[in-house]
Amino acid sequence: MSDCSLFQKNAQAPNKKTIVAALCMTTIKNQIKDFRNCLVQLGYSKSSCLMLPTCVQDFLEYNKTSNIEELTTEHIQAFYGWLQVRPHKHKAQGLSEQYINHHLYALRVFFNWQEQSGQITYNPMSVLKFKQPKQNPREPLTEKQIGQLFEASQSLKETAMLHLFYSCGLRRSEAETLNTQDIHFKQQVLYVRSGKGAKRRAVPMTERVSRDLESYYLNERTIQAKVKDTEAFVLNRKGQRMSGESYNNLLKELIARTDLIQEISLHHLRHSIATHLLASGIEIEKVRDFLGHGFLETTQIYAKVHPNQLKKL
Repeated sequence: MSDCSLFQKNAQAPNKKTIVAALCMTTIKNQIKDFRNCLVQLGYSKSSCLMLPTCVQDFLEYNKTSNIEELTTEHIQAFYGWLQVRPHKHKAQGLSEQYINHHLYALRVFFNWQEQSGQITYNPMSVLKFKQPKQNPREPLTEKQIGQLFEASQSLKETAMLHLFYSCGLRRSEAETLNTQDIHFKQQVLYVRSGKGAKRRAVPMTERVSRDLESYYLNERTIQAKVKDTEAFVLNRKGQRMSGESYNNLLKELIARTDLIQEISLHHLRHSIATHLLASGIEIEKVRDFLGHGFLETTQIYAKVHPNQLKKL
C-alpha cells in the first residue's frame, strides 16, 4: 500500500498513529533509496544493490523507525533473534544461516556508510560479533572431471561458459555484467570492470581460451537471429544478456550429458581453477589476484590445497 493510499483510507478520521506510521514509511523508503544509490555509485554488483537495501528495509521496518541515530546494539540483537524464528516466505521452514548472515552483512555496510557520511556519530554494528554460518562443503572438481565437462559441450556458448567460470575464474555476477569490449582476444586479456567490493582486475587467458571465446563471439553470437543487447558478451536465446539463472540452467544441461553425479554449481568451477592453479605451483599471491580476492586468507579457504603444496607455500 502506498503512502498516499494510507492517507486516503484514513481521510475521514485521521489519527496521530496513522500519520506517524505513514511518515515513518516514507522516511524509510528515502533511507533505502539513498543507500541503494550509494551502492550503485560505489560499484557494487546488481544483485548486491537489490539484496542489501532489502535486508536493511526489513531491519528498519521491524524496529518501526527511520531515525538511525536512535538505533542501538539492542535493536540489532533483537532483530537477529527475530530472524532466527522468522518463517520462510516461500517454504515451510525457517531462514538459513547464510540468509541471516546476508542481513548482518547488509547492516554492517549500511551503518558503515551512515558513519562515514557523517549521518551518525556511533556505529552500533562496530562492537557486535555474531556466529559465522556453517560453510557448505564444496569439493573442487578434478582436472579429469573438468575435461569431461568440456568434452560434453555441444555448442560454442557452452564452451565459452566453462571458460568464463573455470578458465577465467569469474564470479556469477562478473559473468553477468561481462561486455564484449571487456575481452581483448589478441592480447589474451579479460577485464573485470566491477568485481566484488567494486574491485577491478585483468584476467590473463591462454591461447586456447582466447581462441574459443573469440570463436563463440564471431560465430554463434554474431549470427544469432535476434541480438537485442549489443553490449553483452554472452546472450540467451532471446538475444538478451545472460542472467545467472540462465548460466545455471545451461550448466545443468551440460552436466546431464556426463556421468558426474555430484552437485556442481558455477562456483564449483571457480573453486576448482583456484585449487588446480595452486597444485600446479602458481604462487598463492598470484592466485589471489587472479580470483580478485582482497586477502590471502580468503584464497586459502577458497582453494583445497594438497599437503605437498602446503609445504611449498
